Amino acid sequence: MDVWLEGKKVRLDPAKALGKGGEADVFDLGDGRALKVFKPPEHPDYTGLAVEQEAARARIDEHQRKLRVFPTGLPGRVVVPQALATDKKERTVLGYAMRKLDGVESLRRFGEPSFRRAGATSARAVEVLRSLHHTLAGVHAAGVVVGDFNDLNVLVTGAADAHLIDADSFQFGGFLCALFTERFVDPVRLNGKSLVPTRPASSESDWYGFTVAAMQSLLCVGPHGGVHRPKSPSARTTTAGRLLQRITVFHPEVQYPKPALPMRTLPDDVLHHLHRVFVEDLRGAFPLPLLEGLRFTQCASCGVEHARRACPTCQPNAVAQTTSVTSARGQVTATRLFATRGVLVHASVEDGVPRWLYHADGAYRRGDGRVVMRGPLDPSLHWALQGDVTLVGRDGVVAVMGPLGERERLGVDAPEGRPAFAANARHRYWAVGGGLWRDGVHGPERIGDVLEGQTRLFVGPRFGLGFHRAGGLRGAFVFDAERLGLRDGLTLPWPSGQLVDADCLFDGSLAWLFLAEQTQGRTVHHCVVLGSDGAVRAQAVAEANDGSWLGGALGTGRCAVGEALFCATDAGLTRVELRQGRLEAVRDFPDAEPFVDAGARLLLTRQGLVVVGRQELTALRMA
Repeated sequence: MDVWLEGKKVRLDPAKALGKGGEADVFDLGDGRALKVFKPPEHPDYTGLAVEQEAARARIDEHQRKLRVFPTGLPGRVVVPQALATDKKERTVLGYAMRKLDGVESLRRFGEPSFRRAGATSARAVEVLRSLHHTLAGVHAAGVVVGDFNDLNVLVTGAADAHLIDADSFQFGGFLCALFTERFVDPVRLNGKSLVPTRPASSESDWYGFTVAAMQSLLCVGPHGGVHRPKSPSARTTTAGRLLQRITVFHPEVQYPKPALPMRTLPDDVLHHLHRVFVEDLRGAFPLPLLEGLRFTQCASCGVEHARRACPTCQPNAVAQTTSVTSARGQVTATRLFATRGVLVHASVEDGVPRWLYHADGAYRRGDGRVVMRGPLDPSLHWALQGDVTLVGRDGVVAVMGPLGERERLGVDAPEGRPAFAANARHRYWAVGGGLWRDGVHGPERIGDVLEGQTRLFVGPRFGLGFHRAGGLRGAFVFDAERLGLRDGLTLPWPSGQLVDADCLFDGSLAWLFLAEQTQGRTVHHCVVLGSDGAVRAQAVAEANDGSWLGGALGTGRCAVGEALFCATDAGLTRVELRQGRLEAVRDFPDAEPFVDAGARLLLTRQGLVVVGRQELTALRMA
């Protein structure tokens, strides 16, 4: 497809794709700008989706008028249209050019416990929120409403510069914003019976969304997180029901999620304000002094960051235990294998043996205490472990670190900022320049051809999996861990919305691919089970945080065991099995509840299941 920008033809190259949203694809123009092109009704992502096709048609029709009169005078941290992209005759608006942001993280990441453990501090989250507060106030001062305020429409650059994107959906003049994101929609706007807005978006609904984002960024849980566990099972309601009935994490019948930061780490005045907004329907601008007054410190005993005079979660003189401790509950016995005062950063299994990386005393260390790299925690780093070798990647570079220091550096593709590399016990694999590579006896070996700059890569002991979604292209492939060549052209049940996360687990001849998408205002999780031949064996779909085995965060809490999957939740363990093309939860292990939570990782080792927590490795044995 071609578009015209400032009188010149621009060819949309999938290799230059920067990202994909629910309504548009974004490409790098190569001159410091990005090009956002709206998906037409016939876009492959909308195949067979009549509602989405009609919405695309209506959206493009409105943009013909709306983008030509886009307001000026917005704050500098709003990414606004700079030039319109059209057809050859300049009659139809197809998209627009805008400033390109480099080195970004979405605000959503600051609400993920794993991102916070990796080094995104509470103090930095506060700075991001202060920056966002000033930007949002400036938008309102210009007479504009964001409308669909959500954590994917805020991108953070540098230390704490918060930028608002997707400005084409802003509300101004007679152009109303029809979009909303379920987790951020103001219930005051709804009809009281369903998620149907009866009032237009406003500055007050924007500030409601900001307050949701503030709570998520400070506590790693939103107002309607946790699990509703009423005394009477018949009283349990849906996520939408909780929003409409104001059943929040402050409610006594809601189980507060274990991976979240303790609520009492925030001062009483901040908690009081959150309660008034989400329970008592207080509206108005978020009080800036509440953010400016937050001062976080890290407890020297338990490591938790808090904004109080004393740590609310432990005794001041508590001492962390470093010896193995065994405890039991019912049919589950837990043995502590490792503990640190620092933070466990990464863990994996190699031939049944657990390997791990942790950060303590200003350095990243392997399980035996050997220093791999000195420096503070950095959430932008990505890790893989292979024997005594440690791989660390950031952007388009991967450093291979041995016991005696750095061995080599690899240039790799970095789709959406994530370096494309992986490792198993025998090889390292990476994608760069349109090729998939691995290390060989005589140097790098090319496994096969992939889409340049767009390939996501995962590998297990026996085979690997890769995929891309760029522009109108979608593709996936599998490859043998030992042989050259790949089997591409796989047909997967692709999500149509914005892909926000992906993870893959391997065991034997199966791969369990997990995808999270933002679609129609909701976050939806997909699980696709594939064989080493690329054939789809089963699939399942669930809404995020719905309390099911698939509703939990991707990248945590799951472990593949042949044709079964163990899933950690705040209530214990659940075993899911592949049965005749279906995925079924067949058994719960509530006795595991004291030893696991939804944010922990699970590994299958020779010792059985190993739980990777924030500061401990624990082996579980179940009768």
